Amino acid sequence: MDSTGKIILIGSLFIIMMGMGLSLRGTDFKRVLKMPIAVLVGFLSQIVLLPLIAFVLNKIFGIRAEIALGLMVLAACPGGPTSNLVTHLAKGDTALSVTLTAINSLITIVTIPLIVNFGIKEYLTTTVAIGAPVNEIAGALVVVIALPLTIGMLLKKYASSFADKMDKPVRIVSALVLVLVIAGLSVKYINVLGSYIEESWAVVLTLNVVTMFFAYLLAKLFGLNFKQAITISLESGNQNGTLALTVAAIIVTNIKTIDGANLDIPAIVFSLLMYITAIPMILLGNRMAKKVA
Repeated sequence: MDSTGKIILIGSLFIIMMGMGLSLRGTDFKRVLKMPIAVLVGFLSQIVLLPLIAFVLNKIFGIRAEIALGLMVLAACPGGPTSNLVTHLAKGDTALSVTLTAINSLITIVTIPLIVNFGIKEYLTTTVAIGAPVNEIAGALVVVIALPLTIGMLLKKYASSFADKMDKPVRIVSALVLVLVIAGLSVKYINVLGSYIEESWAVVLTLNVVTMFFAYLLAKLFGLNFKQAITISLESGNQNGTLALTVAAIIVTNIKTIDGANLDIPAIVFSLLMYITAIPMILLGNRMAKKVA
């Protein structure tokens, strides 16, 4: 990806994360004290369980090294901002979803560099003297996560009427930006996209479905109710694909021998599949809501 593409990608992610901040208040973070078990399970499902499943699936499927690294990069990312919308459609616990998205986004500023560093050492063993761009990734994450979230939250607090007016338009723009980013990368890699998708779609789909299943199961094992369990399941199955592409671009910049198409493809495929796999959960959530009503 050239420098212009990186600037567009980072700018797009900045807009998406600021849009998330417009919907957040300080009380969203205080919910940790009110529902610590639910937040803990959500954290374990997305920050611990998801990368672990990705690692195991890489072993099972035996995919090429750079796609395997791309899958780890994707698995290291927090839930996407659209997870809140999907949770709402499934009649889940939207407040929990917002809390998990916000908290996990901040936590991954620390965990993403660690997981990426592990992935580089694990999958790029044939390359000599490679150092993981940990500092570059950590610095970029502060710029594209912490800073826009803070700006959005400050606008929400001190210019609430403006933030409320901008919340929906920014969400729409964020969704369009994600579509345009995926479309742009698809056009760029059009000559090789078919073969990459053929190799990666099965492992990406399996990662998504298996993670959602085990996240739901883990939530029920901890005694959480259905709305909380389905929320954690959807949150774990909806990744911030734009962030994954941004991290991949940083890796390619620092490690010149990596094929950017290989590294990007898991995030591209996942960003398309995660909405399809969310449909059964949305239908299930609505069905359960009718039974309770």
